[in-house]
Parts: sequence; structure tokens; C-alpha cells
Amino acid sequence: MNQPTTEFRPLSGLQVEPAILDGIAKAELDTMAAAGDAITDCQQALAAAGSNVIAELLKDSSDFFEWDHYPPGDVYDWNSHAQYYYHAHPPENRRDLVAEEHGHFHTFLRQRGMPAGVAPMPRADLQVPADPDDTLTHFVAISMDRSGQPIRLFTTNRWVTGETWFAADDVIAMLPRFRVDRKSRSDEVNAWITAMLCLFRPDVARLLQRRDETIAARAANRPGIDIYEDRSLEVLSYMDISVADRVAAIARARNADG
Repeated sequence: MNQPTTEFRPLSGLQVEPAILDGIAKAELDTMAAAGDAITDCQQALAAAGSNVIAELLKDSSDFFEWDHYPPGDVYDWNSHAQYYYHAHPPENRRDLVAEEHGHFHTFLRQRGMPAGVAPMPRADLQVPADPDDTLTHFVAISMDRSGQPIRLFTTNRWVTGETWFAADDVIAMLPRFRVDRKSRSDEVNAWITAMLCLFRPDVARLLQRRDETIAARAANRPGIDIYEDRSLEVLSYMDISVADRVAAIARARNADG
């Protein structure tokens, strides 16, 4: 199975405001609330052991090298076909909006985990991989600060991860399928990252929609350019986040819903 590759420079995309929770069905709010509880439980359990999400993920690594994937070989769930890894960029790539970032997770889903009926966006150079599971889509990256707390979500252009490009609506339909239950030395991190994409699912959906809007706007201004390979366009949309703020917002929405 081919590994996704990543290149990255400072954030330059469209900043997106958090999703409004009014009008979200009670059942979905309940699911998001449970995800918030799971994240809180994971973080509290790790803190009690003197650790955090990043320290837990790196605990078996004697050294931490910029650009390398952690854990080595990524985490891949053979049942859901979800995948993630963590890495960091050199200091010169962390200026401006990512100055406080230690590193970030990249989250993916491979083809065997995708719902029926989704298909890649047509591209003149689209090639179907020999192994179907080499087709993958990127959801969002999760920026982490040096204390092991999530601080930002962002989407990236196709060239950054080498993904196969799917329209935002198709990627949004895949979101509930991101589950990492694989038992590994990072069980707490697996549970945490699965819950993160649930807790912030409406926000990820907004980011993906704005991702496509950014692509469309840039393509209209640069005819003849393969916008998905445009090295001047890396981050397409981003959002600052707080787990505590989102948990509180969900509680208010559930109370208002009665």
C-alpha cells in the first residue's frame, strides 16, 4: 500500500467560522456530546499518567524527526480503512498562523472504506491505481500545540498529500466512516482522534465546502493552470478550535432543544 506523502507551508487559505449548532438533530448532538466525553476522558487519563496525546503517540520513539511519520508506517484500521499519522515541519515552516504548532495529524479514508456511489472528480491526468486501496481521500489535518492540545483544523490542496480528489459532498458523506479501532500502542490516541472527527464533524463539513470554494475561485483566476498541483496553494481552509468551547456549545444546544 502506498503511503501518502505530504509537503506543507504556512497557512494561507480561507478562515472559516465554527459551525452553528442550532438546528442540528438531537440524536446528532447526543453523538457529538459522547465524542466530547471520550476526548475529555482520554486527555484526563493521559494527564493523570503525566502524559498527553502527543507524548503518548511518541512514547516509543527515541528521537523525533521533522517530516517523519509517527507512528512509523502510520496507523491503519483494516476494518474501516481509516488512516492517520502525525508529523511536524521545520521551524521555518511554522511562521505566521502556525507559529505555536508543534505538529499536526493528517486523517484519511481509503477506497475500501468509502460508501458506494462516490467517485473521484474528473481530471485529465486521473489514473486509477492498480490497488484500489491506493485511492484515498484526506479529511482534515489537526494542529496540536506543545502541550498536546488541538488548536486548529485545516484542509489542504491535492498535491500536499497526494490524495485522489473527491468533491466536498462525497468527502462529507465519508466522515462517519472514520473509525480507528485497531489495537496498538496508541489505543488512547486512536480513541481520541476518532472522537475528534465526530465532535467537530459539522466544522469539518464546512471546511471541506470552503476547500472546494477556494479551489474554484483560484481556478477561475488562473485559467490553464492545474490548480490541484499549484505549489502556491497549499492550505485551502482552516478553523481555530477548542474542545472545551465545543463541548459547552453542544450542552447549550441540547438544553435549548429540551
